[in-house]
Amino acid sequence: MESIGVLMMCPMNSYLENELQKRFNLLRYWTSPEKSVFLETHRNSIRAVVGNAFVGADAQLINDLPKLEIVSSFSVGLDKIDLGICKDKGIRVTNTPDVLTEDVADLAIGLILALLRRLCECDRYVRSGKWKQGDFKLTTKFSGKSVGIIGLGRIGTAIAKRAEAFSCPINYYSRTVKPDVAYKYYPTVVDLAKNSDILVVACPLSDETRHIVNRQVMDALGPKSVLINIGRGPHVDEQELVKALTEGRLGGAALDVFEKEPHVPEELFGLENVVLLPHVGSGTVETRNAMADLVVGNLEAHFSGKSLLTPVV
Repeated sequence: MESIGVLMMCPMNSYLENELQKRFNLLRYWTSPEKSVFLETHRNSIRAVVGNAFVGADAQLINDLPKLEIVSSFSVGLDKIDLGICKDKGIRVTNTPDVLTEDVADLAIGLILALLRRLCECDRYVRSGKWKQGDFKLTTKFSGKSVGIIGLGRIGTAIAKRAEAFSCPINYYSRTVKPDVAYKYYPTVVDLAKNSDILVVACPLSDETRHIVNRQVMDALGPKSVLINIGRGPHVDEQELVKALTEGRLGGAALDVFEKEPHVPEELFGLENVVLLPHVGSGTVETRNAMADLVVGNLEAHFSGKSLLTPVV
């Protein structure tokens, strides 16, 4: 397989890069200052593209690569891949589901605790020496709070199970009712928000779910409830989020993802009721290596004529 051209779109993971280098003719897209010249030079040798949550395979790239057979995403999300064109052209698509579920769910709970108990603020309080001047202010309890989850898929379900351990009532919204769960279903996100102390976004990004958390949803949550986003940045209307937080119409927000990463609205930086993370939901050594193994395994399976491990298209 050493002669098979694999186009890696951006730096992702050193372990993945090394494993691809061992098996394929790895082409590093980000290292070329002249992208169009680079693609023209290698267009007939590139048979696979490896992307992630930030850079995938859009229509232009796919059309520029006539020999492309498979797009393997180092991510569970697929919004950076033009699935329609892939289907039309018979290009296979894979992602990395399941292996990152536990880490993302763990982080969601961590964000809830960090936001409600003001853990980041507490840390700064100690480091600044303010503790010597008096105790930290009282915060908000997590146990027993109602948790609403947008999207009860693998990750949403894992978050629900963890929140249950905190004696939290679980409610959810999804495209369809889940007949095998006992959680309360709400037919709209607004209804879910009205009945949640904590609203967690955990659904895939699509045209339908873009800005699924808008001003109406934020107002339904209100000044005593909080928003957690571990899905995708565009799930939340960031301009409206900034307004809701600065105007006191929303109690707080903890975000691992943003609309235009790595750019984050600077208005959020000075707010004490906000926790901001740099999209690290699956960012552990163990999970990133497992994701890399899936990417490589899918490519090896495809070029060996075997069944894909995690096929999407």
